[in-house]
Order: sequence, then C-alpha cells, then structure tokens
Amino acid sequence: MVSVDSSLFIQILNFLFLIWALNVILYKPIRNILLKRKEHVAGLEEGVMTANSDATEKGTAFEEGIRAARTDGVEKKKTMMEEAALEEKAIVEKINSKAQADLAEVKAKIAEEADSVRESLQAELDTFAGAIGQKILGRAI
Repeated sequence: MVSVDSSLFIQILNFLFLIWALNVILYKPIRNILLKRKEHVAGLEEGVMTANSDATEKGTAFEEGIRAARTDGVEKKKTMMEEAALEEKAIVEKINSKAQADLAEVKAKIAEEADSVRESLQAELDTFAGAIGQKILGRAI
C-alpha cells in the first residue's frame, strides 16, 4: 500500500518548480521566437501581396499606355494621310492648271501660225490661180 508522507509534498513542489523553470527557460523563449517568426512571415506575405498588386497595376498601366500610344499613332497617321492627300490634290491641281495654261498657249500659238500661213497662202493664191489657169487654158489670163 502507498503511504502519504512528506515526500509527496516535496514531489509536488519539485514538479511545480520544474514546470515553472521549464516555462521560464524553455517554453516562453520558444513561443516568443515562434511568434516573431509568424509576424515576420506575415510581413513577408503582405510584402509579396503588395508587390504582386503593384506589379499588376503597373502592368495594367503599361498596357493602357501602349494602347493609348497606338491609338494616338493611328490618329496621327490618319491626320498625316489626310494632309498628304490634300497636298497631293493641290499639287495635281497646280500641275493640271499649268498644263491647261501651256495647252492654251500652244493652241494660241498654233492658231496664230495657222492664221499667218493662211494669210501668206491667201496672198499667193491669186498668183497660183493665175498660173494654174494659164496652164490649163494654155494662154495668159
């Protein structure tokens, strides 16, 4: 049979002292280290999530910038094409008007030469008519 004497109280005190000593020396420092590690890991996870969201926002902003630049480029291209078409039209009209003026000048020159040739032939017509008439009739007219 087990007898309860003073050694039981000493064992209880020894057990309580051991629990207190282990708690102070071993368990609290380990729990503090685990708590610090957990906070550190949570901070790193938050940093990673912040970096991911920043990267996503920057990627979106970059894509929007590219899209805006392309749209702006297309608009500038359209504007330049319209300006070029207007300039081409003006150049073609200028060339056409110059060609029309040159054509009118050439026509006027040809008409003037034709008139001068007609006048010279008209003047010689009487002489030629008389010569032809003499040859046909065989006598002087």
